[in-house]
Amino acid sequence: MGFDVMEWIHLGIRWIHIITGIAWIGASFYFIWLDMNLTPPEKDGRKDKDGVGGELWAIHGGGFYEVQKYRLAPPTLPAHLHWFKYEAYFTWISGFALLCVLYYFGAEIYLIDKSVADISTDAAILIGLGSLVGGWVIYDFLCKTPLIQHQGVFGLVLFILLTAAAWGLSLVFSGRGAYIHVGAIIGTIMAANVLMIIMPGQRALVAAAEKGEVPDPEPGLKAKQRSLHNNYFTLPVLFIMISNHYPGTFGHEYSWLVLAGLALVGILVRHFFNMKNQGKAKQGFFLLPLSFLLFFLVAYFAAPKAIDLSEGPVVPFATVHAIIEERCVSCHAQKPSNTDFEVAPKAVKLETVDQIKREINRIRQQVVESDAMPLGNVTEMTPEERLLLGRWIAQGGKTE
Repeated sequence: MGFDVMEWIHLGIRWIHIITGIAWIGASFYFIWLDMNLTPPEKDGRKDKDGVGGELWAIHGGGFYEVQKYRLAPPTLPAHLHWFKYEAYFTWISGFALLCVLYYFGAEIYLIDKSVADISTDAAILIGLGSLVGGWVIYDFLCKTPLIQHQGVFGLVLFILLTAAAWGLSLVFSGRGAYIHVGAIIGTIMAANVLMIIMPGQRALVAAAEKGEVPDPEPGLKAKQRSLHNNYFTLPVLFIMISNHYPGTFGHEYSWLVLAGLALVGILVRHFFNMKNQGKAKQGFFLLPLSFLLFFLVAYFAAPKAIDLSEGPVVPFATVHAIIEERCVSCHAQKPSNTDFEVAPKAVKLETVDQIKREINRIRQQVVESDAMPLGNVTEMTPEERLLLGRWIAQGGKTE
């Protein structure tokens, strides 16, 4: 049995990415919730005079908690001040490492699909890196325009631009590669918000407080604004993180439109909970059913066209076996001949009749109903061959 070193490297990096991502998103959800649930202290009371802008009592883990937020800074800074930044940094670092290890070092398998665009590995990597930098530059520029004063319009413009990015990337990358780069663009924006805006704003606030000066509220307001943007980005990014398990999304002919629809579902769900946190659940009650409706509309749109593949000449198993042997077995074998793999991807082997029968559903989902496999279509499976496989499956998948 072979030992796939890269598989374990992927696992380690992905695990770190998920752990740090949970910590970051959890902190984002908590602090946005907290900020929206603070109640002002008694007017002209001690807390109000001390500069407390809001407070909240909570119970968790068998104890009571009292949380206070100052309008600017407390009269005296505490000896120990907790910062929230490394969750964001390590989430991005581990995500970028995973992008490099899987999609850049394995560009010909995971990133490039020559039936989409016949580009070189270097060109693909440069386009990918350029999209990350360009995404941040455009977003940050928009945040510095008057558009930022109109959050609804700003959000709509940003959504359209990200959808355009998904469409553009789908013209040069595999569906899987396009999706992951949209996620990487959003993740880069989120991490850069922490590094470039939120942390400098908090450092300025602390520096002013240490000097006994009245802090400038502007950096703090910008930091709060970017934190809210990050909060709305989270659910679309989480979908992209799991999307590679669902070839019906990234493998669809209009994969960018499927992504836009599902991202909008996440945004609507997040907006409902933010409204609920502000005590406006009744005003936003329609958002949840709307998001469910949109989800099912996207699922209906993404569903394979209803074609009766069983009609037509019977496809003999010998034909199917020859296609699988030529297009699939180089990777999906006990000892893959494709040097990019030391063991069969996902432990799927297609060398024997029993193995092929066991994987019929995967073949239908990954090969017939989408173009997810072969990866990057490296073996150049033709549409006619996909049709033959689909017809064989529709006719009962007989092997006699």
